[in-house]
Amino acid sequence: MAASIREKQTAALKRMLNFNAPPLKNTTAEPVWKVLIYDRFGQDIISPLLSVKELRDMGITLHLLLHSDRDPIPDVPAIYFVMPTEENIDRICQDLRNQLYESYYLNFISAISRSKLEDIASAALAANAVNLVTKVFDQYLNFITLEDDMFILCNQNKEHISYHAINKPDIMDTDMEAIMDTIVDSLFCFFVTLGAVPIIRCPRGNAAEMVAVKLDKKLRENLRDARNSLFTGDTMGTGQFSFQRPLFVLADRNVDLATPLHHTWTYQALIHDVLDFHLNRVSVDESQGSEASPAGARPKKKNKKSYDLTGADKFWQKHKGSPFPEVAEAVQEELDTYRAQEDEVKRLKSIMGLEGEDDGAISMLSDNTAKLTSAVSSLPELLEKKRLIDLHTNVATAVLDHIKSRKLDVYFEYEEKLMSKSTLDKSLLDIISDPDAGTAEDKMRLFLIYYITSQQPPSEADLEQYKKALVDATCDLSSLNYIKQWKAFTKMAATPANYGSSGVKPMGLFSRVMNTGSQFVMEGVKNLVLKQHNLPVTRILDNLMEMKSNPETDDYRYFDPKMLRGSESSIPRNKNPFQEAIVFVVGGGNYIEYQNLVDYTKARQGKRVLYGCSELFNAAQFMKQLSQLGQK
Repeated sequence: MAASIREKQTAALKRMLNFNAPPLKNTTAEPVWKVLIYDRFGQDIISPLLSVKELRDMGITLHLLLHSDRDPIPDVPAIYFVMPTEENIDRICQDLRNQLYESYYLNFISAISRSKLEDIASAALAANAVNLVTKVFDQYLNFITLEDDMFILCNQNKEHISYHAINKPDIMDTDMEAIMDTIVDSLFCFFVTLGAVPIIRCPRGNAAEMVAVKLDKKLRENLRDARNSLFTGDTMGTGQFSFQRPLFVLADRNVDLATPLHHTWTYQALIHDVLDFHLNRVSVDESQGSEASPAGARPKKKNKKSYDLTGADKFWQKHKGSPFPEVAEAVQEELDTYRAQEDEVKRLKSIMGLEGEDDGAISMLSDNTAKLTSAVSSLPELLEKKRLIDLHTNVATAVLDHIKSRKLDVYFEYEEKLMSKSTLDKSLLDIISDPDAGTAEDKMRLFLIYYITSQQPPSEADLEQYKKALVDATCDLSSLNYIKQWKAFTKMAATPANYGSSGVKPMGLFSRVMNTGSQFVMEGVKNLVLKQHNLPVTRILDNLMEMKSNPETDDYRYFDPKMLRGSESSIPRNKNPFQEAIVFVVGGGNYIEYQNLVDYTKARQGKRVLYGCSELFNAAQFMKQLSQLGQK
């Protein structure tokens, strides 16, 4: 199995923290103590990949933001990991003048321009610190890896490359160029880190095509300059990829606007939808117990508690793509097994305190020595297990509260039926006008999905009726204005996306979770099970990866940066199916699509698919962008 993008980016960071030398294998040597200085961009790249403990193991005693007040630490080397922006460069020059550190290792997240390098050089000269600037490196790490097979471009300033920014009606060409350059710069970093030159496919006539053209040009220029090419020599020789190059599919968010608005049913996507889930960290309001506060007292302030959901968390890795009811059952099972072990621990502890009491206890002790040692060794493990169980109990309970209070199961089931064009069991109007079902935003999302997926839009009279019901439910209709324009425009351009024949079948009531001893009170929540179906993005990938002929994708452009002359053609050179592919959505992505691709890949032996997007938004954030577009 080739190394995942998460492993590669982590390895690159570790190398950088070791003064750009490969980390030593024998860890007996004491690491060199050093300071890490990053900006917000650098922080976002490092935090999902390396924990504070791992940083400490690598000799990082302090990690500070570049633009914070930092005291001089004269006898320590400093590693900088920042974007090459004007204000960052100014601040570095200021550090040199103030002689903050013993030596400076400057690492730029993305390539630094010649002129800015000269600024640093002249500042170093003026400060008489030339010999202190030990190394300057371009790291090409300007993207954020969230999973083994998922990355996003940026988290800071993401509004600059958001769906809203790309689709503004009054956007200037120069702005559009700037947005595309930002996206391409990050994608270029991604391929440098991956160590592979892809074959690029994209649709015609939208933002995705602009990205493809620019990326092709940038890769090609780099390959042509053989002396400085980033794709030759030691990085490529290690054969991280099979002989075949990866396929890079650029999709545009406009292919499918329904999925980002869709209510979801899998664990990770639900957390992202209803809780505050950000760069693999989720924040949950802790309820302060249910006792009533005395009359007239202020309501207790809710505590926010953050949890990291990482690759090391086995439960998370196993269940992040499972339907929620399964997750609730699994948490309950883990709890039960843990409780059984807990009694064992208590028993062993009590045995230890029994020494001088009676002979029976002492004879027991000899048998129990072995048990005791195993208990001592397994205690830390049990405690870690308990921490993870508590974490998932809290997170799952928080999600469940949302599902129950907003009837999200009803929405999910209804939207799946809309998207798969199956028969509906109740009218849309009923759900919209039901005061108990969901928030105004939930209703608006449901209606937009109905509007996007309907073959012909509802008649004016019907639309008025819906609008009235939505307004009564205090919905903001500006997003509908935009979707209307979008639909009229795409109708001229293409047929609406087809969502495949998905379906949800309710299962019997929850077995384990319905019994009274359970943590999760699931009454009234439907136990829905997903049937595998492909979303539009997954279907596009499938056509291109398996070389299937399909009117949807036959017209996609084909770029191969390794071909000397950039010949414009949509005729693929190689006819074999691809083994590795990267799907990238320009204009933003979500965990629903990511999960759909993961499921698609699981069913195919030996295939690997990575998912990337310019930003990761949940439905609420996407609705906000649509509303802004609708108010124009």
